[in-house]
Parts: sequence; structure tokens; C-alpha cells
Amino acid sequence: MSSEAIDTTVPPSGTGCVECLEGGGWWVHLRRCARCGHVGCCDSSPARHATAHARGTGHPVVQSFEPGEDWFWDYGQGAVVPGPQLAAPTSRPVDQPVPGPAGAVPPDWRARLG
Repeated sequence: MSSEAIDTTVPPSGTGCVECLEGGGWWVHLRRCARCGHVGCCDSSPARHATAHARGTGHPVVQSFEPGEDWFWDYGQGAVVPGPQLAAPTSRPVDQPVPGPAGAVPPDWRARLG
């Protein structure tokens, strides 16, 4: 992983997946781009916006944006990698539901993940 893959000074783009919030979607878990702070949904989520962001921008490293998790994933290596402390906040709000966001998650969400 190159040092250009991570910028420790950039805050997250928000408290939820940017694209899901704009388009009325929902997510299971959140990932934060370690380069630009973009918050996207994980690959267990229907839209997989974090992976799409990595592919579209060439920003290969994300960090979990879930409370209590601090691991990094490098899409280029396909592996968990070490990483530094990123700018706060380091997770979604603890009172934000999982999956989220509140009001957008269908009642049959588990069946939709198939």
C-alpha cells in the first residue's frame, strides 16, 4: 500500500452512505475511504457503494466505519492491512440503526441480501 492511499487529515463525508442517502437506498454496514473520506456501504449491502467508489476513483483503502472497529481493507491486495488513526469521527453514530438509515430499510431486508 502506498502512502498516497491514506490521508489522515480528511474527515468522513457524513454519517451514512453518500449514494444511499441521496438515492433513498439502505445499507448493512459502512466503510470509509482512507484517502478522501467518502462513506459508502459495504459489500453485504445491496448497492456496494464503497467498492464502486474504490474502483471508480482508484482509492484502494477503506476503513470500517462501524463503532468499535478500526480495521482497514486494501482492495488492491484483497486483504486486511494496518493503518493509522484517521480524522474524527471514526465511526457512524452509535445510535444509528443497523442496517440503516432509519426509515429506509425494508422489513424483509434479510431476504433481499440472498
